[in-house]
Amino acid sequence: MNPRFAGIGMTSRRTRERMIARLREQGVAHPDVLRVMLETPRHLFVEEALASRAYEDTALPIGFNQTISQPYIVARMTELLLESGPLDKVLEVGTGSGYQTAILAQLVKRVYSVERIYPLQQRARQHLQELQLRNVRFKHSDGGWGWEEYAPYDAILAAAAPSEIPETLLAQMARRSVMIIPVGQGDRQILKRVTRNESGFRVEDIEPVNFVPFLPGIL
Repeated sequence: MNPRFAGIGMTSRRTRERMIARLREQGVAHPDVLRVMLETPRHLFVEEALASRAYEDTALPIGFNQTISQPYIVARMTELLLESGPLDKVLEVGTGSGYQTAILAQLVKRVYSVERIYPLQQRARQHLQELQLRNVRFKHSDGGWGWEEYAPYDAILAAAAPSEIPETLLAQMARRSVMIIPVGQGDRQILKRVTRNESGFRVEDIEPVNFVPFLPGIL
């Protein structure tokens, strides 16, 4: 393994193992999610000055007023996404650091990831290439548009909070698909699971969360 991936000190495998133990204590139980998060070097996806904090259970800044989500939220959202079984095509709205993208890429067949901030997207693309994850397509676009070219999707995961669920994303869900998305403003956000069935959509509230807002346009 590349020594940079393995990490030393506060980025070592022992530190990652402590993170996994904490995730188990927090209720994350999916063995594949825990395995992939143990093996994925989260410290690569944050600024070098913050690498020693990469495995703390906290969100960290990545520039452009964006953050890398805390490990618990990444694990929880991924676990919720996988509860319905194996997934082929997944749309990720908000590539951000690329860490969530890397986790998904090791658990589903294909990931289509949309990011509105071009420098973040390029940085994430480089990290995934370094990790030799080749089943991800990237698009620089407004996340609210989704990625219609490859729709419908078996699952959608959004990493920013709109005030309400975008109709465009609902339209890109396949039958019997699931979307995990934070919804709300400020400190009143709720993580929701949207399931599409033959008769329409079922929306469940999962738990309170705190994400960056879902913004229009591209940078």
